[in-house]
Amino acid sequence: MLAALEAVRGEFDFAIEVVDVDTRPDWVDRYDELVPVLILSGEEICHYFLDAERLRAALSSATTKS
Repeated sequence: MLAALEAVRGEFDFAIEVVDVDTRPDWVDRYDELVPVLILSGEEICHYFLDAERLRAALSSATTKS
């Protein structure tokens, strides 16, 4: 998913923070079988594989709100 995110980062300015789900017990309960998971501003965008179109829509929406 990181490699796919890099391709989208060329279109939008955003930072990527990688967090080990196993270090957060509440996240283990929620995302244990869904890793990797992509979350933007508290909203789950996708898991397993990057949904680039959904990410682009979320980033566009976040950009217009700022």
